[in-house]
Amino acid sequence: QVQVAESGGGLVKPGGSLRLTCRSSRDQFRFHDMGWYRQAPGKSRELVASITIGEYGHYASFAKGRFTISRDNEHKLVYLQMNDLQVDDTAVYYCTAIGYEDWGQGTQVTVSL
Repeated sequence: QVQVAESGGGLVKPGGSLRLTCRSSRDQFRFHDMGWYRQAPGKSRELVASITIGEYGHYASFAKGRFTISRDNEHKLVYLQMNDLQVDDTAVYYCTAIGYEDWGQGTQVTVSL
């Protein structure tokens, strides 16, 4: 069973930054596209950003220009650098291999004054 652990969330003020980290136990990690998702209260889970095996990032419209996804294949890590955070970014953030449901506990991001 694949295990995923997300970390790095917290409480920040609007305009602040956070760096999320995802550690995956998935075999052949380097051969999987990886993604960060989020789920806000009362809303469906949505894709925030994904990164291909060639390390090309794709972003949801709300994340473009503010968030950066990256990966460390040697250590099976995926990062999400989030800048200029806004109240609407408040959610639990998860990561998984694209096409799979390796959901961990997620990490809570709260943006509030």
